[in-house]
Amino acid sequence: MLKDKVALVTGAGRGIGRAIACSLAKKGAFVIVNYNGSKEKAKETAALIEAEGGKAAVYGCNVADFEACGEMIAAIVREHGHIDILVNNAGITRDNLLMKMSEDDFDQVIDVNLKGCFNTMKQVSRQLLKQRSGKIINISSVAGVIGNTGQANYCASKAGIIGLTKSAARELGSRGITVNAVAPGFIETEMTAGLSDTVKESLKEQILLKRTGQAGEVAEVVAFLASEAADYITGQVISVDGGMAL
Repeated sequence: MLKDKVALVTGAGRGIGRAIACSLAKKGAFVIVNYNGSKEKAKETAALIEAEGGKAAVYGCNVADFEACGEMIAAIVREHGHIDILVNNAGITRDNLLMKMSEDDFDQVIDVNLKGCFNTMKQVSRQLLKQRSGKIINISSVAGVIGNTGQANYCASKAGIIGLTKSAARELGSRGITVNAVAPGFIETEMTAGLSDTVKESLKEQILLKRTGQAGEVAEVVAFLASEAADYITGQVISVDGGMAL
């Protein structure tokens, strides 16, 4: 399905990013597991891929650093000759109410989540245009669609990703490059594990399917968008949220 394709997944050391990396590898892609915080977690992801017979490499890069992103993309192209799939998954949270949120907390989230997405897309676009093919999948969030109390910075970054996705889809579509976004809802990850039972139950009540989602359910949608089966889909935002945004 993705045989001979090279995929870069940012923030792939854990959670949704790890599930996406593993899913792409199972379908035949060579996966570059990007990380910034923990090299060990990234190595764990690569080991999981290789244990299933897949191929992976680990690359450390802070996506908020424009030049570093350029170096990462250049290194991938030098090593493999091409890059076919970019999944912008890297993201952080610095939650607080708007009145209490510091400027630094706002800036950090925007720099990683939104500008990081721009940085990798900008740096990979020249190669994709040269190839006249490519798939870009950006991970947004239900929070970017409906908003969330105490997450003004995160919601702004994820809403920004939706706008960035649609603009890039318009600019790159004529060269055979598709750009889509996936907006997960309440997905069970390390990030959500720390929530209290009360908060979890409250969130479930907002979900039409009355259950939390699994990282693998997001990963399968991303893998579909990365495949030839989705060649005629671009500029879309696909919610994987159990109906939460409704």
